[in-house]
Parts: sequence; structure tokens; C-alpha cells
Amino acid sequence: MNKSDSERIATILENIGYKETSKINEADLIIVNMCSVRQKAVDRVYGMIKNFNRIKKQNPNLKIILTGCVLLKDKNKLKEKFDLIFDIRDLPKLAKFLTKQQNKQTDDYLSILPAISSPITAYVPIMTGCNNFCAYCVVPYTRGREISRSPKIIITEIKKLLKDGYKEIILLGQNVNSYQKDDVNFSQLLKMVDNLPGKFRLRFITNHPKDLTDELINTIAECKKVGPYMHLPIQAGNDQILKKMNRHYTVFYYKNLIKKLRKKIKNLSISTDIIVGFPGETKNQFNDTAKLMRSLKFDMAYLAQYSPRPQTLAAKTFKDNVPKEEKKRREEILNEILKKTALENNKKYIGKIIEVLIIGYDKKNNLYGATDTFKHIKINSLIHPVRSHSAKGTVTVTLGQPASNGVKINEFYNVKITQAASWGLEGCL
Repeated sequence: MNKSDSERIATILENIGYKETSKINEADLIIVNMCSVRQKAVDRVYGMIKNFNRIKKQNPNLKIILTGCVLLKDKNKLKEKFDLIFDIRDLPKLAKFLTKQQNKQTDDYLSILPAISSPITAYVPIMTGCNNFCAYCVVPYTRGREISRSPKIIITEIKKLLKDGYKEIILLGQNVNSYQKDDVNFSQLLKMVDNLPGKFRLRFITNHPKDLTDELINTIAECKKVGPYMHLPIQAGNDQILKKMNRHYTVFYYKNLIKKLRKKIKNLSISTDIIVGFPGETKNQFNDTAKLMRSLKFDMAYLAQYSPRPQTLAAKTFKDNVPKEEKKRREEILNEILKKTALENNKKYIGKIIEVLIIGYDKKNNLYGATDTFKHIKINSLIHPVRSHSAKGTVTVTLGQPASNGVKINEFYNVKITQAASWGLEGCL
């Protein structure tokens, strides 16, 4: 969502005449789009201030702005460090601040068409905010309650993206599967997008287990453009910790969901989110999470050490009593489990021919792409790409530009998988 929001910020700036610079010392304007979900992201913003002050001494006219998910506590601390701090929902007012001209475009920031940074993948927010109030999460306090966009507007936006050549559409929401607008639920919206003409992939993030209905599972299985991939956060593998987190489901319920998904959806790839060191988490409770990871064999897990967030129930109610060293140890244990299960899952692809969307070239000039299960694959072949270099030294690849053997970026190809690692695959055309 932060990437998607930044693309909308770029649209506002471009409309009033700003141009992007790769050199921060040359900037007339710096906008920091902040995330408050983890303390580490907040600490990075505080760490930037010294550098900003140095640049501002060289250029007193420099404006520095902070937006995104900013808690009141951080707003109060940072208000003297930035020329403006505004909620991302107030993005339409940015043009007025910078130019003193009233913005006539819209009051709804999500209706601002984004300056999409990728020529292949487009993010489409379908809702924002959250009603769940998980004990560790600040989203309801920074984004507000859930607001879903009109299905008509969403479909119109996606049609334009497909016409412009985008091959991967990712529907976004803090709780995407609770989408509900104009008598259309998320399952129905998925079908509407899936029925659009053209060859493209459709994905969505992020889901809440309590909103993953049988109807939605059946829809995912039936849709031809929705890949067999599901991101389903578990957060902890112990019922007592889940209750303290205010997650509204049990481990048994979650495991049953996974069972249903794997039964209905062939070759399903599953990723999750897990927090270690939640207040009061004992070693035995953590071991339940480790046991769950071993049994469910996730393809990917995004692991985080708990950090107390102001305004949340956990910060107000519980003492952050798991030592930092113990949190790190627990995270490392889960990461080792993940490496093994991810490798085990990826080895099943060896020898198979998989359809891959060609994305581009990595830093070592290897062609790479992505499977419909959200796995990155390095493609080994005798490809010698023709690439263009700008005056600034950046490398660009034009959409549809062929390599010497005819392979094109942003097109689908069948690739034979030859090798597997924990975090990716290798194959040849």
C-alpha cells in the first residue's frame, strides 16, 4: 500500500511541474512516505533527519514533508523537523500547500490515478483502513475504519491498466477480503475482474483468516486468472497468544482453512506473517508456533519481532517483557524452519514446465520472471539483451523489447525448472 500511495503522490507532483531526481542533494522537495506498523520503519525516519538538516543548510528553500501512516505521538515529535505533516488521506491538499492553488481534482485520494513505477505490475487499492483492532497494530489509528471503493470505479481503472499493457494486477487492502461495496463482496469483485478479456494475472493482499469464506475459496479455485497463491497471516501458533492479539480465530480454525485451500486449489503456494516475542509469549507458546510452521510447510513467511506501538491495546495493556535477544533467537529458529520447508516445496518444481511472466534483468544481468505462485525464477539461457543507458547511468528496458533470441519483457513463456533454492527457482527456456 505504501508503494501504491507513493505512486499517487508522484501523480500530484508531476501535475504541478515537479520532476524526479536521483540525487537527494539536488532536490527542492523531499517527501517521506512513512509506515508505522513496525518500530524499525519509524526509526528509519528519525535516522533521516540529520541528513535532511545537512541538505537544508545547503538549500534553505528545500521543503521536507512527511506523510503516510503517522501516529499522533510521532507527529508531535516530528512537527518541528518537517515543513508539513499530513495524513495520506489528505493527499489532494498537497498541491495547494506547494503552489497555493486550490486542487480541483478530488477529495478522495484513492481516485487519483497513480504514476505507476513498474511497466508490468499495477497495484489497485480496493479498500483502505481496518475494523479489526488487532492488539499490536496501528492501522485503525492511522488509516481509520474500513472504506471500500466502488466496484465500477475499480473495474474501470483495471480496464485502463490492461489496455496500457499491464500483465499483473494486484488488488490491495489492509483487509482485502472484507471488501464490501454496492452489494458486491470480495468474491464477486474477483469474478468481475477475472472475467475481463485479455491475458493477465490477478493477485490480492492481504487477507484475514476470519474473512476467508467458503465462497471465496471456491471463487479462487474457479477463477482462471487468479494464481494458486494465498497470503494468509497466522501471527502466532498458540491460541492464548492469538486471543491476546485479538485475532478472532484459533489455530484449529486456521489449520482447517489451509486444509480447505489445499484441497480446492491445486499446487497452492501459501505465505504468512508471524510475530515473535509478543508480550508474555513463553518458550512453550513459541514452540507451538514453530511446530505449526513445520506442519503447514509455508512457502514463505514474513517474520517480525514484536515492537510496542503507541495507541494500541498491547502497548497500553501488556509489558514488552520478552528480551530483544530472545526475540532474535526465536526469529532465527523460524527462519531456519522456513528455509527447509520452502526448499522442500520448491524442489517439487524441478523438471516441470511452468508458465513464467518475464519481469526483467537482475543486477547480474540474468533474465528473471515470476510464476503464478509468486515464485521468482532466474532464467538461464543464451540471451544477450539489448539495453539502453540514460545520461544518468540508469538502465531501462522498453516494454516488449526482445532479447537476441526473441524473448520479450512483460510476456509469458514456458520455462523448464532445473534448480531449486529456498527463495527461488532456476530454469531454461
